[in-house]
Amino acid sequence: MKLLLDSTRCQGYGLCQEPAPDLVELDEWGYAQVIALDVPSGPEAAARARACVESCPNSALRVEG
Repeated sequence: MKLLLDSTRCQGYGLCQEPAPDLVELDEWGYAQVIALDVPSGPEAAARARACVESCPNSALRVEG
C-alpha cells in the first residue's frame, strides 16, 4: 500500500498530519510531504493512511494498493 500526494492540490491546511505523523509531515509553510511512501503493513497503519486521505479537504492524498 502506498500513500501518494498530489502537491498541486495541497493548500496547506495541515489536517492530514494529525492521523499519521509518521506518514506525513508539514513543511515550513504547512504543506504536506509524504514521509513514508510505503505504508507499513498491518491494519492500524492502513487505517491511519486512510484517515489522512479522508482528512484532506482538497483530496490531495490517495492510497493505492
